[in-house]
Amino acid sequence: MDKQLANEMLESLKNGEMNEYHVPKEVFLTFRTALVEREDFKHFRGIAQQGGSVIYRYMQVPRS
Repeated sequence: MDKQLANEMLESLKNGEMNEYHVPKEVFLTFRTALVEREDFKHFRGIAQQGGSVIYRYMQVPRS
């Protein structure tokens, strides 16, 4: 996964095309780098899973 693909997945979450996106631990750092560069990064919620993967969801209300 590269930053461009990560940004495409984040846009899909934001636009409601996907409810959630599963990020395996092998690409987590690349995905997270793309995420924290976004202005709306506080709208994304990551839920850690056993084994190191993370499920991301988009929230209408940003986290504090």
